[in-house]
Amino acid sequence: MEITIEAIEKVMEMTGVEYKAAKEALLKANGDVDAAIKIIQPGTKDIGDDVKELIEKLKKKVEEGNVDRIQIKKGDEVVFSVPVNVGILGGILGLAAAPWALIAGSVAAFGLGCRLEVVKKDGTTDEVK
Repeated sequence: MEITIEAIEKVMEMTGVEYKAAKEALLKANGDVDAAIKIIQPGTKDIGDDVKELIEKLKKKVEEGNVDRIQIKKGDEVVFSVPVNVGILGGILGLAAAPWALIAGSVAAFGLGCRLEVVKKDGTTDEVK
C-alpha cells in the first residue's frame, strides 16, 4: 500500500483536516481516499446513495399507479420530463434498467438542488423526497 501526496492532499481538501490526520486516515483505509474521508467524516453519504434512495421512492410511487409522467424541476423550470410508459414499467419489473438509469443520471447531473415530481393522470403533482 502506497500513500501518495496527491491522495493526502485530496483528503485534506475534502475534509479540512491537517496533513497528519489525512495520512493517518489513509493508512487506516489502505490508501482508499473515499474510505479515508468516511473515517474522518463518518456521517457523510455518497451522492449516489441519495440518488439510489430517491429512485427507490420514485419506483414505489409509479407502482402505486395513476402516474402519467416523471419530471425533474430546478426552481420552477422543468429540466427533464419523461412519460411513464411500458419502458418505465418494464424497468420496475427488472426487464429494462435504462429509464431508471436515465432518471438517476439526470438527478445527479442537475444536483440535489432539484425536485423530482410525479405528475398524476388528473394533472396534480407529488414531489418525491
